[in-house]
Amino acid sequence: MEEVVVMETDCGAELTRGHSFHSFSIRSSSESAQVNPITTSPPCGGEEDGTNWRGPGGDGELNPLDAWLPITESRNGNTFSVTFHLLCSGIGFQALLLPVAFATLGWAWGIICLSLAFTWQLYTKWLVVQLHESESGIRYSRYIHLAVTAFGPKLGKLLGMFPVMYLSGGTCVQLIIIGGSTIKLFFNTVCDAKSVTATECFLMFTCLAIAGAQFPNLNSMARVSFIGTITAIVYCTLIWALSIAKGRQDDISYDPPLLGSDMNRFGCILNALGIIFLAFRGHNVILEIQGTLPSSPKHPTRKPMWRGVIISYAVIAMCLLPLAVCGFWAYGNKVPSSIGDILIAAAQFGGHKTSKCVLGLICILVVVNCLSAFQIYGMVVFDNLELRYSSKKTKPCARWLRVAFRIFFGGFVFFIAMAFPFLISLAVLIGGLAFPLTYAYPCLMWIAIKKPNRKGVMWCINMGLGCLGLCLSVLLVVAASWNIAHYGLNANFFRP
Repeated sequence: MEEVVVMETDCGAELTRGHSFHSFSIRSSSESAQVNPITTSPPCGGEEDGTNWRGPGGDGELNPLDAWLPITESRNGNTFSVTFHLLCSGIGFQALLLPVAFATLGWAWGIICLSLAFTWQLYTKWLVVQLHESESGIRYSRYIHLAVTAFGPKLGKLLGMFPVMYLSGGTCVQLIIIGGSTIKLFFNTVCDAKSVTATECFLMFTCLAIAGAQFPNLNSMARVSFIGTITAIVYCTLIWALSIAKGRQDDISYDPPLLGSDMNRFGCILNALGIIFLAFRGHNVILEIQGTLPSSPKHPTRKPMWRGVIISYAVIAMCLLPLAVCGFWAYGNKVPSSIGDILIAAAQFGGHKTSKCVLGLICILVVVNCLSAFQIYGMVVFDNLELRYSSKKTKPCARWLRVAFRIFFGGFVFFIAMAFPFLISLAVLIGGLAFPLTYAYPCLMWIAIKKPNRKGVMWCINMGLGCLGLCLSVLLVVAASWNIAHYGLNANFFRP
């Protein structure tokens, strides 16, 4: 095999997809073909056009493959585009289950835990945004690259690969399950088409998702993310507003349920905490989103990116908090436990005809939002597939190959969704395994890369939060496993 060493000899040339580099030096080796995913180009004069960062020492960062890959192919984003990406990837169907968590925890602890989770994950996002650009000028536009830099090649891949791929590919599987189930609910309830099966609805959603996944890069999807953002805000607002308009149900209680044993109580509390903490998502794509922004010595990406994070999380807070509070106020301990039942309950407003119209509107909004979010999370997998191809062939993917990759991925996640339609029931269990990526790894990566004074304020905060995140991850996995063992699991393989 051959080892490929890519060198840039003309810094003034624009590197775009479809253009080859000016010089390739290829030498024979018994080792497999390899391109270091994070490289530093030789220093050269001239002012950059803003697409790449130059550190204080004048050493510019340029990963040669970045000009070919869908995450970093275009670096012309702005605060608005990253805000839409963050909102579309951050507001999801998990938020609809927040009233279920409140039914277990009660008013006080529900609001406290929701506020703590919001603050904690907002802080870890600030850490990740700050770590995107190193002092030497290297931009880490992928979460796995930052993990490898912080923890080393072996440990970084071991810790980061599974949660990143699960939170990307696994989220796409869940979006097919939720989107397909919502389409089935729409046909069966709104259109009275009882003959439409879940398999047909899953396939319909997957075909729409594949058709929408043909955008060449993440930056070109800003309008899709805008549509996904609007639909998410509207359906969240509709659900909590309709809950208030209908008023409280009769004979409801806001007290936590009485359970038979301490272990039952322990498992239900941790399951509720898992619902709250996992309602916030998007850490596995934040570096990728930040990678779409232009960067220069005078204008690093951290400022517009953090501005986008603040705007997006203000909107997320205005969606999630009323959804949790109003939903629990309206239903109390009788809150529906599944997303489909929550949609039906929220749509029961006015007469039968009005309820069907409202349910149809909510279903359409949910499906469109799931399709939009699919594009963002799927782009991480597309980028990884193209990275492997371009690293080996030292050339960008042809148009037909990009289409083939997207069709292959769509078919694969459709098969997983069909084989494991109960995957939503395992969200807390599998989410507990990926929990450290959001709440623990950013803190530990900050310590490993920034090397703050030992036992200083930042060191103590990040070490404490990192250890707490790891402990909570273990507890969530244990509690979810115990709940499955105690209550059972409807494992309807290939029967959605």
